Amino acid sequence: MERFTGKVALVTGAGSGIGRATALRLASEGARVALADINERSLADTCAALAAGSEAISVVTDVRDSAACAAAVAACVDRFGQLDILCNIAGIALCQHLTDISDEQWQRVMDINLNGVFFMCRAAIPRLVESKGCIVNMSSSAGLEGQVYNSAYCASKAGVLMFTKALAIEFSKQEVRVNAVCPGMVKTPLTENFAMPDNADMQLMGKLFPLLEGAEPEEIAAAVAYLASAEARFITGAALPIDGAQTAG
Repeated sequence: MERFTGKVALVTGAGSGIGRATALRLASEGARVALADINERSLADTCAALAAGSEAISVVTDVRDSAACAAAVAACVDRFGQLDILCNIAGIALCQHLTDISDEQWQRVMDINLNGVFFMCRAAIPRLVESKGCIVNMSSSAGLEGQVYNSAYCASKAGVLMFTKALAIEFSKQEVRVNAVCPGMVKTPLTENFAMPDNADMQLMGKLFPLLEGAEPEEIAAAVAYLASAEARFITGAALPIDGAQTAG
């Protein structure tokens, strides 16, 4: 498929996991891609994994920094002359007892997972209005329902989801679509390093996990690509769960 020939996509979190899989998927379908991540080495690995002939730039970006987000959008447009697709995928997790969450930990989760999405969307939206483009934000099953020991993460991902819905309405007349993907367990470096808090109630912890084995990053990337494509032209403000029935009950 060449659904994105002539299109330009900016992907945050492109250094690993779902972000990398998304960048590779969009590029494989013809998109020119701007890869944004805080980790320069990981960005180089993603660039090396792109198919021959893919056009891409790497922009080291800390999404907690408003100016850095604006600079990433500017670099993308300077190189490619346009922006059609923004994929906000950078994120972190935190599993901890409420009373053990420090101010710094809470703020870091919000800064990366929620503020970063706001900064990127605000910087990109003028260009997306020009191109009648779209945004795909990475929420989570944790944005759809409460999860034990995940209060900070749930709050940040629920914020992403409501932010997505608000933008979908605000920019509907400008024909900019805004959607969210809500994965459950996915086999990424983020989940490989998942650590349970001390004295965790394992019966409650069991509700965190889907009925099926965790998804592959490429499966989530396929959903992102669909929502970013013209095939999804009538979908906006949606929250697409990919969680093995975790949130179905």
